[in-house]
Amino acid sequence: MANFQDSFLSGANIDFIEGLYARFLDDPGSVDSSWREVFERNNGTGRPIFNAKQLEAPAPVVPEGKGKGNGKANGAAQAPAAVAAPAAPVAPAQDIGLQSKVDQAITAFRLRGHLRATLDPLERPRPPLGHVADVALMDENHFNAKELEQAVECNNVFPQQRVRLSDLVTRLRRTYSGHIGVEFMQMLDSERRRWLMQRMEHSDNRTAFTVEEQRHILTKLSYAEGFEHFLHTKYVGAKRFSLDGGEALIPMLDALLEVASGMGLKELVIGMAHRGRLNVLTNILGKKPDQIFSEFDGPKDPKAYLGRGDVKYHMGFSSDHATRSGKNVHLSLAFNPSHLECVGPVVEGRVRAKQDRGGDTDRTGVIPLLIHGDAAFIGQGVVAETLNFAGLKGYTTGGTVHVVINNQVGFTTDPSDSRSSIYATAIAQMLDIPVFHVNGDDPEACVHVAKLAAEYRQTFKSDVVIDLICYRRYGHNEGDDPSFTQPSMYEIIRKHPPVRALYAKALAEQGRIPAEESDALKQRCYQDFDAALTRARQESQFKEPNALEGLWKPYKGGLLKNAPQVSTAVEKATLRDALQKLATAPEGFQVHRDVERTVLKKRQGMLETEELQWSEGEALAYATLLSEGYVIRLSGQDSERGTFSHRHAVLHDVQTGEEFVPLRQFPTGKAAFNVYNSPLSEMGVLGFDYGYSLDVPDGLTIWEAQFGDFANGAQIIIDQFIAAAESKWRRLSGITLLLPHGYEGQGPEHSSARLERFLDLCAEDNLQVCYPTTPAQIFHLLRRQVLRPVRKPLVIMSPKSLLRRPEATSRMDDLAKGAFQEIILDAKADPAKVKRLLLCSGKVYYDLAKARDERKDDTIAIVRVEQLYPFPHDELSNLVAKLPQLQELYWVQEEPRNAGAWHFMFPRLHDLVSGRAQQQPVKLGYIGRAEAASPATGFPKTHDYEQQLIIEEAILRGTQNGR
Repeated sequence: MANFQDSFLSGANIDFIEGLYARFLDDPGSVDSSWREVFERNNGTGRPIFNAKQLEAPAPVVPEGKGKGNGKANGAAQAPAAVAAPAAPVAPAQDIGLQSKVDQAITAFRLRGHLRATLDPLERPRPPLGHVADVALMDENHFNAKELEQAVECNNVFPQQRVRLSDLVTRLRRTYSGHIGVEFMQMLDSERRRWLMQRMEHSDNRTAFTVEEQRHILTKLSYAEGFEHFLHTKYVGAKRFSLDGGEALIPMLDALLEVASGMGLKELVIGMAHRGRLNVLTNILGKKPDQIFSEFDGPKDPKAYLGRGDVKYHMGFSSDHATRSGKNVHLSLAFNPSHLECVGPVVEGRVRAKQDRGGDTDRTGVIPLLIHGDAAFIGQGVVAETLNFAGLKGYTTGGTVHVVINNQVGFTTDPSDSRSSIYATAIAQMLDIPVFHVNGDDPEACVHVAKLAAEYRQTFKSDVVIDLICYRRYGHNEGDDPSFTQPSMYEIIRKHPPVRALYAKALAEQGRIPAEESDALKQRCYQDFDAALTRARQESQFKEPNALEGLWKPYKGGLLKNAPQVSTAVEKATLRDALQKLATAPEGFQVHRDVERTVLKKRQGMLETEELQWSEGEALAYATLLSEGYVIRLSGQDSERGTFSHRHAVLHDVQTGEEFVPLRQFPTGKAAFNVYNSPLSEMGVLGFDYGYSLDVPDGLTIWEAQFGDFANGAQIIIDQFIAAAESKWRRLSGITLLLPHGYEGQGPEHSSARLERFLDLCAEDNLQVCYPTTPAQIFHLLRRQVLRPVRKPLVIMSPKSLLRRPEATSRMDDLAKGAFQEIILDAKADPAKVKRLLLCSGKVYYDLAKARDERKDDTIAIVRVEQLYPFPHDELSNLVAKLPQLQELYWVQEEPRNAGAWHFMFPRLHDLVSGRAQQQPVKLGYIGRAEAASPATGFPKTHDYEQQLIIEEAILRGTQNGR
């Protein structure tokens, strides 16, 4: 008897067996008794379960003398376990051969049918596919005329067991090679593959729409087309990034909402760039066209928006959407800058926050929808970073629906120049998910795919991709002439009818909806938009984005000088109790001996000395906030332990690997502490955490860079969202960035968090930039960030060597009293004697103080500027006014002169010393490293030499102009 390896059922034809098994599950009697025996033999659980490994049969009998007792024949390598073919009635050889060809064709259609699908609305030929295996198995001549009349086993494509081969091939082509092509056979999860097969093959991958459903699709298309046509004629040449050519997106999104809402969806958070955004706003989110038209006209008083606001196709919106089935879904379209795909992780973070807040552990109530451009989806690295979140415990949202508006061109760049893959969606193959390609000129196919994708997402909590292949009727924007670079393509487009016209014609020819009714619907759309324009011109509907509603009502933005002061101190008894819990592991928990010594025993000793280091100041800030009911999320590369092994927020049992998180002993009410080691990504993770902060205003959301330099990789999120969102979109955030910064001789990429870049972004109190130097300061700063009713992003230059420096400690009393100090005057300074004032930030203070104390020079005072922005002008001005003998003021920094805070500080310090009325003039200067193209030297000895020069110059000489 031939074994399984030698039969036509081997290799790719494993899906034949899976098809039989699916039928066995439905009705064991419907499969041959020999196969039934195999399935039952391999089911040892009492419940039918099947995969390839479970089809193992007893090892084949080795004839005596042909091998050894270990199963090897003649000393050859062990072959994989064979699977005996089930006993079956003997069939003619030609039947077996034909069935083999049939099974190969079925597998080919499932695996490669998308390569034969008619996907391009412009009907241009697809590239040659002769090099792709299995494609020939789908050709017309794979079977001869006699074979096509034979009855064959259909491998579960039909409910019947045997069908005419010609009927089978016709249905396979309709299912897999029509206007829909599906990539799903690469998926490792056979359950999901079978689920998709059943839904696609039993319906020919189509939906039998009623006339009323077709009328609804036509209506959605009519309003989508009508909106774009109206703008094109009324606002000639205005940028709008139209949806012309991709109007099928609108009925697709409408169908997705219908299906997903019936499966638990309560809220959809949408992220998309420019193409079709205005259309989605009005035809899906229900933003009044009056308001959009007013945005084209602009505000009546332009002076009121100096330096504020954003272009209309960047704006977000939220609304409540009523589905036709009576369900209500809240829709949120995220604000988005022109850095196309950067909104993706922001949306994912928002969704995760909403799920966490609402207890949506099933992750069906709130889901993300990301709408991409084809060139951006394959071209921008943040897409891969965002896709990678799908299965990570700290970042998963239970599946994202991705829709690619595939214009088949990126601005002026052809696909052949923008990607190395057949499809723009190839990047999605990194996940075990299906990709649906659909022809944008077939709206019923588009709606069918949207419904199937929504059902798949809600069933399996998995990402899914829809590649809407369409075209761009005009250029990248409406002022561009695309025929400069794509003349042939745009000659076809110029002659190509809109999808609404094609669909209306088809419905009329089928006797479904008369042409007169379609024309009347089209006219009604134009009338509605014309009436909206009239209303907008009569009274402008221009409005600022909604802000500070719902969760955000208790919070405010604006100038920080108006922020109310709050107490951040905590009673010592509470601090001692918290530190005791942080110093104790559960009974029987085997902590690593070094962690036991450097963390737990050290903290137990601090209960005696009450001298705290940085990690304790930070941990006590978290513990006390948690005990007061605030949510804390901390994520970043290696943040559980901390890059410098200072945090150890998660302890690991050395025997069992079990985890213990000491800070989870403190939450009260809805508070929670979550710390996550992030993937090796900056832009994606910071975008996610920023998005998370948008829906957790009453908590502390922290992103930590492994080294502050690595924030470079997230600069788009910092520039476009964190620094500018309040000014552009009136969106507040309390996101906190921990950026390890300091010059310790670790080289150019491990020294500088680029403080200068953050200070360059500062304006209108949009950010807080701080450089704390003691455990008490980080304690009060983190608590202030949560307890004040203002929400501003907080950028912290966090330490490295100061984590354990003996001088950089705080007494527990410093936490039980006081508050965050924006400047700290050296306690040893006598104001009446001070002639030279050194201003600095960060760890250089300790080097300066040590040298000054060794010299015993009481004419030098050292002030730490712990908050650089908002600039503490009043505090510094009052200090300088109290120094009657002051002659010299120097800004001292470790960074090169063209970096760090010097260029930010100079004009402010100049104004400060110039305002000393009736007092002697003060010389203002700089002390620090010389200008440099690289942030730091790579040689420790050179670093030490440079550092010594700075200290000597500041303490021993201190000339007016610096080095």
